[in-house]
Amino acid sequence: MQNLEIWQYLIVALGAAFVGFGKGGLPGVGNLTVVLFALVLPPKASVGVLLPILISADIMAVAIYRRHTEWRYVYRLLPWMLAGIVIGYLVFSQVNDAHVRFMIGVILLSMTGVHFFRKWSRRNHEGEDQLPHHPVFIATTGVIGGFATMVANAAGPVAALYFIASGLPKYAYLGTSAWLFLLVNCIKVPFMMDLGIIDFDSLGLSGSFMAYAIVAALIAPLIVKRINQKVFEILIWVFVVIGGLKLIF
Repeated sequence: MQNLEIWQYLIVALGAAFVGFGKGGLPGVGNLTVVLFALVLPPKASVGVLLPILISADIMAVAIYRRHTEWRYVYRLLPWMLAGIVIGYLVFSQVNDAHVRFMIGVILLSMTGVHFFRKWSRRNHEGEDQLPHHPVFIATTGVIGGFATMVANAAGPVAALYFIASGLPKYAYLGTSAWLFLLVNCIKVPFMMDLGIIDFDSLGLSGSFMAYAIVAALIAPLIVKRINQKVFEILIWVFVVIGGLKLIF
């Protein structure tokens, strides 16, 4: 792995801090990390360096929000995300990074558009929205999320679509996503090692930036307490759209 100049080190450190803020409960901030890492590291190398940093922040998020976990949502989504991870592993070395990210971006924006169209069309209808609980919706979301996290560490917006569509309140959202992504990211490690994306060299670079993510994850809950549910959901959707556009362009 290349030696970093001071400006490069500062950019990666800022990206690691954004990981911590995102995992600690500030919605969408982590989406900026991929852009910052791509300024310094080659695309595939950045995926391998970022994963251990994500895991360190996931551990902190689980420690902070574990009491709010809604396990039934983890059980529904995790098997399908594993299937998506396997698909991503099989095609990772066969596809162009730009094409994969473009496809994921289009999927994110399409799912966001469908969500808001359905929300608008249901304004005059009473009763609980059943689509988020439909097996096909769960399976589709899970496979797309697993594929996205394997090839681009980009499953956060996909999971946000599912959890918010399911009506999870703020802290349940944070606790459930914390456990889900800790499990998913740990499962990805042997696949990444087999692809040569993670090795001892990349782990050393990852380790030097974990502290920034951990500290930011500890600070984030102090800010989350001041954000109400409506603002929380708006921020998530704004960053889902930004994340989709970022992947496309």
